[in-house]
Amino acid sequence: MPTTLIVLAHPSRKSFNGAWAEASAAACEAAGHKVLWSDLSAHQFDAVEGARHFGQDPSGQFDPLKAHEAAVAEGMLPGDTAAEVEKIKAADLIIFHFPLWWFAPPAVLKGWFDRVLVHGDLHRVEDRFDTGLCRGKRALFCVTTGASAAECGPGGKEGDVNMLLWPSAYTLRYLGMDVYVPEVVHSVHGYFAGAEEAALQARLGRVLDGQAELVDGLGKRPLLPFNADSDFDENGRLKAGVKSVSGFIT
Repeated sequence: MPTTLIVLAHPSRKSFNGAWAEASAAACEAAGHKVLWSDLSAHQFDAVEGARHFGQDPSGQFDPLKAHEAAVAEGMLPGDTAAEVEKIKAADLIIFHFPLWWFAPPAVLKGWFDRVLVHGDLHRVEDRFDTGLCRGKRALFCVTTGASAAECGPGGKEGDVNMLLWPSAYTLRYLGMDVYVPEVVHSVHGYFAGAEEAALQARLGRVLDGQAELVDGLGKRPLLPFNADSDFDENGRLKAGVKSVSGFIT
């Protein structure tokens, strides 16, 4: 039985993002998956990493990587971090549900990355990218934007949504995960009225109704391309003549 972790980064479970996450969970359960949840706001996940989580003096120097590594070695990870790590380890698939706020995921998701993607447990210096410890796991971003598809595409005023999501996708790539091409729903906001509001609700309803088909079709969904480790030289620079597959690596 495959295991899917649903990570919801929205302050309201009653939002469309919340409903979409629940639709993903229902679709996965119908497909025979075991479903785990990380509703970050509902769980009041503390997104700010710091010495206090490790019993260290907050006024002293704090090195997150060394703190993580020592805590793993001693079996003393903070309880909330350890619980999330175990979910990631158990998961074959992670579906992230979140809106884009200020051209990035909500801060709680970035904080979840900071605290939960633990050095010494989910990655090590010698175990990252092509040799990452999370090889074989896959991830999907289900994302909403307030702007239109035209504004969020190449040449759009809001910035290309695929570029905005690349740092988060590359974070997972660092761990060795494969990342599906994101599923993005545009023009989701609360300022429609009348016929426009009715049209929005009808459109969002179709998204929810289609989530089972999306989950069932993941086996055929394309993955985001990333340059292989062998594309880079000993200094970590792209080799001459090798084509970059990202606008972030040029």
